[in-house]
Amino acid sequence: MSNTIKGGEFVIRETSYKDIFIPEEFDEEARMIKQTCLDFLDTEVLNKLDRIDGQEEGLMVSLMDKAGELGMLGVSIPEQYGGFGKNFNTSMLVADAVGGGFSFAVALSAHTGIGTLPILYYGSDAQKEKYIPKLTTGEWKAAYCLTEPNAGSDANSGRTAATLNADGTHYLINGQKMWITNAGFADIFIVFAKVDDDDKLTAFIVEREFGGITMNPEEEKLGIKGSSTRQVFFNDCPVPIENMLSERQNGFKIAVNILNIGRIKLGAATIGSGRSVITQAVKYANERVQFNLPIAKFGAIRYKLAEMAVRLYANESATYRAGQNIDDTYDALVAGGMGEAQAKLKSVEQFAIECAIIKVWCSEMLDYVVDEGVQIYGGMGYSADAPMERAYRDARINRIFEGTNEVNRLLVVDMLLKRAMKGELDLMGPATAVANELMAIPDFGEEDNNLFAAEKKTVANLKKAGLLVAGAAVQKLMMSLAKEEEILMNIADVMGYIYVAESALLRAEKVYHTTGEDAASLPIDMARVYLHTTVDKVYAAAKEALYSFGEGDELKMMLVGLRRFTKVEPYNVKEARQRIAKKMIDENRYCF
Repeated sequence: MSNTIKGGEFVIRETSYKDIFIPEEFDEEARMIKQTCLDFLDTEVLNKLDRIDGQEEGLMVSLMDKAGELGMLGVSIPEQYGGFGKNFNTSMLVADAVGGGFSFAVALSAHTGIGTLPILYYGSDAQKEKYIPKLTTGEWKAAYCLTEPNAGSDANSGRTAATLNADGTHYLINGQKMWITNAGFADIFIVFAKVDDDDKLTAFIVEREFGGITMNPEEEKLGIKGSSTRQVFFNDCPVPIENMLSERQNGFKIAVNILNIGRIKLGAATIGSGRSVITQAVKYANERVQFNLPIAKFGAIRYKLAEMAVRLYANESATYRAGQNIDDTYDALVAGGMGEAQAKLKSVEQFAIECAIIKVWCSEMLDYVVDEGVQIYGGMGYSADAPMERAYRDARINRIFEGTNEVNRLLVVDMLLKRAMKGELDLMGPATAVANELMAIPDFGEEDNNLFAAEKKTVANLKKAGLLVAGAAVQKLMMSLAKEEEILMNIADVMGYIYVAESALLRAEKVYHTTGEDAASLPIDMARVYLHTTVDKVYAAAKEALYSFGEGDELKMMLVGLRRFTKVEPYNVKEARQRIAKKMIDENRYCF
């Protein structure tokens, strides 16, 4: 694939549909891996949800063991450690497939992600040879101990301490960690602590058998009740010096890079969960009769079903687009001589902006989907006897997991501006060009007969709107912009909506060029519906930002420009939603 785009560059560069990956392109082997995961959920998980949520003794452990036997824990682990050695996007497909597994999905993703990857990417050869094979088979289960009572989003403020013993053979770890997923049954803990008076965290591989580890009872939670979540206390826990992970004070960097991976994979998991919820909602709408008609016949219900599908489709498009960007960057780095482990980290780090966007947009998409799912079920949606109640509760954690959505929105803009300041992204050049364009007579150009010409122009103009607001904010507020969180979140909203809308459009365009217009008609409908609703959201967020710092004639001119950049050709979104909903109602499932 020829794509050499850099992370965050989407806002200043047009992307060709030829340079993106779409889910329709997964090969037969990847589809078989996904089907294995879906079959596992059907036969082993979905028929045991009440028992899982009741935390039946040994049940989650046995499920993890069975998943390990099928290879589900080692899809992206190198073959030398017993895994399948598949690429990043295939591991995303597994997260997607398992995403409909409620608490089991949380346990599996914590084990394969934040529990295993720090060792795989940062461990010494000896550490990897000792731990990775057993984590791959599931013989050992993993947990990740970062959060503390006074150190959540501000992870580096943790107080857990590591002190070298008198013999110089072990670090003694003392401290308290909370919200630790898999804590109740984990054999291995990735623990972050500060050595002596260090400013930054250091990471350690801690085995439960080392001793000095105690736990509070399982937390009572709103959702994901079957996920083991405990406070973990370390009391002079002796950790051999060779179990320091990477270098001293490199822990915060490890945490940040592993969280980047966790964010995009969380996005993939919400896709799988959302797909399941939509299918259940469609089936119920076909079965539930009111006023002598299935409720699927009513326009208000069809609107909901279609909008759920549109949002999922758009976010799915963005997720696998970014996943392939990560794979392509990894391949280029390895071809350039970089080691595989470092290349994996660098490739994900390159697209940290997109990972944060996907985490936010996908988690909020799923919240919309489950909320409308409850609404379609009506009174039954509120009953624990029907599936929507659990889906609704379990979805809520995703806006907190892997860094809150507020923190991730701030990170999107912070990373964009830092890359611009380092010269890695030329944001100010295009932003200045947009500002100059406001002073010029609009260029109406020639008519383009390309099927997607109008939509491409809309996306290009939305990018100009984003650059207009971001450039003006930087120029006006300068160093104080970092403290203006409301404005930063406005800008993040603009950037995120642009990325997801463009991704849906590029996917529809690729489907069109691959299969023809008839087969692509519904993907085109979904891309257009999402784009049209996005224009209004971009306008609202950008206008609010401009109101926050603009004034006088300058503000008036920017608002005129904003209106120019958020114009869109008329399109009958109602009829498009009707077509999308009808297809699902006819097939009795989410079918895109």
